[in-house]
Amino acid sequence: MYEPIRSKSVHSTMAGTTSDFPHRSREEELDIQLAGHLAALLAVTDELRTLAPAADLDTAADRLAEQVTRLRAGRPPVRTPVAAVTELPLLHRRAHALAGRALVVAASRADTAAAILAAERMDAHAAAQGEPPELSGAAQ
Repeated sequence: MYEPIRSKSVHSTMAGTTSDFPHRSREEELDIQLAGHLAALLAVTDELRTLAPAADLDTAADRLAEQVTRLRAGRPPVRTPVAAVTELPLLHRRAHALAGRALVVAASRADTAAAILAAERMDAHAAAQGEPPELSGAAQ
């Protein structure tokens, strides 16, 4: 009635087999994600520094670069010169949103230094937009 299976099944379970691709831990994935958010925030900060140079932006850029380097195991972020000139309010909104994302990831991985830096940048960009700092988290 039924013909027996004569070849090996193409459907197999993963139990007992080793995979050929590397797996990352949740901590490593969060490090990668946080480094990406902070690097994006650094790029926007560099744009802001080009349009409106300020000492606090220089300090923030240095601190962001340090955190990205730490999260990437000593590899510094790539920083390119800014070519396009955009509106300051748009850049501050973008930076505020990126700092918020970085804050969420930093909090989930309990990275106090990165969380404090992200929160400070959120407040700074909210203030630059004319928002009170205590309302900056609700504006996203």
